[in-house]
This record gives sequence, C-alpha cells and structure tokens, in this order.
Amino acid sequence: MSYAYVACTILLTVYGQIVIKWQVMDAGPFPEAAGDKFWFLARLLVNPWIVSALAAALLAAVAWMAAMTKLDLSHAYPFTSLAFVLVTLASGVVFNEPVTGPKIAGIALICLGIAIGSQG
Repeated sequence: MSYAYVACTILLTVYGQIVIKWQVMDAGPFPEAAGDKFWFLARLLVNPWIVSALAAALLAAVAWMAAMTKLDLSHAYPFTSLAFVLVTLASGVVFNEPVTGPKIAGIALICLGIAIGSQG
C-alpha cells in the first residue's frame, strides 16, 4: 500500500502542474503593472481549476506522509522524480510542447537514476 501512496503523490503532483499551466495559458500574459499583477494572480487563486490543483498538492503531501510511515525516505524519494518524466510527457501530449531527443535522453537518465537510487 505504501507504493500506492507514493504513486498518488506523483500523480497528484503531475495533475497540479498540468492544470496550473493550462489555466495560466488561458488567463493570458502576465501584466506589467504591479496592481494588475496582483489582480491577475488573485483571479487565478479563486479559479476552481487552480483551487483543485492546490488541493491536489495538499493531498499529495498527505499521501506522502502516509508513505513515509512504511518506507525509508532514501528509498521512496527517488520515485518522486517520475513527476518530471510524466510532466514532460504530458506537456507534449496536452500542450504540444516539443519532446526532443535531449529530453528523451534526460527521461532515460532519470529512470536509470530511479532504478539505481531506490535500491537497498
């Protein structure tokens, strides 16, 4: 069950990143004037999708706490790097961001790092 909590942590984190990017893109460019910046961010903070992303971050923290009751931190923490992998792949699918050769090489290195770093 502990690994399910780690998976929840990762998936909730990825969800939050994708939703925030989506909603920020829909909100338009960041304003120049200080007052406009405040209202731009305030509108985002009351956006239901952004609120769900923030709630996902809170739930990810709770899931992580549950995982930490059973797993060593040095064993479980490397798995959180999968969030980088999944965000990169999801951004390619959802936002048509380029997934280039160097990014794929980086993903492969992250996966190798997880495989090695989570041992023992």
